[in-house]
Amino acid sequence: MRANSLKLFRSIPRYATSRPLPHQCATQGLRWSSTSKREWSTPLAKQLAEAINTTGPISVAAYMRQCLTSDMGGYYTRQTPGHDQFGTKGDFITSPEISQVFGELVGIWLYTEWIAQGKKDKVHIVEVGPGRGTLMSDVLRTISSFKPFANSVQTIYMVEASEQLRKQQAQLLSGTEEVKETDIGWTAPCKYIPGCNITWCEDIRFVPKDETSTPFILAHEFFDALPIHVFQNVANSTLPAASTTITPDGPITPKHGPQVPKNNWHELVVSPLPPPTLHTPTSSSSSKEPPPEFHLTVSQSPTPHSLYLPHLSNRYKKLQNTPDAIIEISPESLSYISDFAVRIGGDNPPSSSSPSSSPPTAAKPTTTYTPNTSTQTTPFHKRTPSGAALILDYGPANTIPTNTLRGIRAHQPVSPFVAPGLVDLSADVDFLALAESALSASPGVEVHGPVEQAFFLGSLGIKERIERLAKGSKGEEGEEVKKRLETSWKRLVDRGPTGMGRIYKVMALLPYLEGTMVRRPVGFGGDFVG
Repeated sequence: MRANSLKLFRSIPRYATSRPLPHQCATQGLRWSSTSKREWSTPLAKQLAEAINTTGPISVAAYMRQCLTSDMGGYYTRQTPGHDQFGTKGDFITSPEISQVFGELVGIWLYTEWIAQGKKDKVHIVEVGPGRGTLMSDVLRTISSFKPFANSVQTIYMVEASEQLRKQQAQLLSGTEEVKETDIGWTAPCKYIPGCNITWCEDIRFVPKDETSTPFILAHEFFDALPIHVFQNVANSTLPAASTTITPDGPITPKHGPQVPKNNWHELVVSPLPPPTLHTPTSSSSSKEPPPEFHLTVSQSPTPHSLYLPHLSNRYKKLQNTPDAIIEISPESLSYISDFAVRIGGDNPPSSSSPSSSPPTAAKPTTTYTPNTSTQTTPFHKRTPSGAALILDYGPANTIPTNTLRGIRAHQPVSPFVAPGLVDLSADVDFLALAESALSASPGVEVHGPVEQAFFLGSLGIKERIERLAKGSKGEEGEEVKKRLETSWKRLVDRGPTGMGRIYKVMALLPYLEGTMVRRPVGFGGDFVG
């Protein structure tokens, strides 16, 4: 089988901020015509309310996308001097900022894979959602210690939509914010590997595919920020028969009038709440948190997504007869993981990727987000699969995420419907959906994991590395350094109920070569291959 499922401060990582959404949602969205008179928390909140007032409620995915990347002041795209989303002065903390050893071990993992795959000489390193560049900085610093591996790295790609973050990454990785514009993005020399350039692209679709290259792809806390669609199974639901609904497979027009009442998937959509009054009780009235300006409602009519996405996988179909079941699906996540798989193992042949024969799990999402107007993608053939993708994120190992949309601001959990653009939004990653999509997208990949972060880091020797660093710390200051080192690594591998070592998972895509034995990589139960 190709799939094997086997200074520190107290601030909260994203996963710790889950605020479950109610299972029973309002069945009708309220429209408010007085958006221009109402005082909204942000310009983006007003824009969203006006758009909903004009066109009707929007999907959770559309809401997340606007809140995170809108040019009207999205969380990652707004230009605010002195603003930083990460670290003590920001809103949340990530593993690379807790300890440099995290990035060092990721670099070691790439090195072990490079050796195991025969020391290829045309390596491309790609990171999606690189934040401030801390992880890549530690990875490249580590790689530079292994000269043969460093010399094999031809180029580095950073997939980043935020201009502000691109500047921070360039300063850290190149020593300058001055980057040269190219036909696919921007480029600057890498300060860690002489003769190697770093190229920034706004989207992974601009990163060239090369059948002779060996891509090593990193995705750390990336998938949790991709938009999700949310669906609720409504019992005894009768979908109206009047209107034609446009779906990815084409228009659907009911043939036999109204349906017999049965369980149907309805999309949960976002609508504005009425403005709070002195007499309107709110869940946050006893706290300092401002009241939400939006809420979830159940769409009464089918949406293109409700007619299509819940039917992608048998995992969702098994819940068809479970009233009030709620599922979260991220088409963009399926698109990205499919792209990773194709870069490593090549595309499925045309005969197996046709709509009539291919599992829809990956086939449709890979054509949902294309760089040109055409929905047809050019097959990418790779004679010999090579490379790897390492996904580090949080979410359940083998169940469907439900009620996981969360907001975080200034290291505190807040409603995801408060202050759009000022609050970071995220949701649990569906690792099993990622695995299904990767295997459907390419015949040349296998999936390992997910495993708990504690197991992964422990297998790579985090304890031994910390002990070595501690031995080099001398004197009075050294004792303080030792304490910080001890605190940091224990936090990363903490397997308590909400510990990072348990909540965070690691999954890998590796090349699959038919007729060869499955090789477990380091960190997933395998040993170093020299």
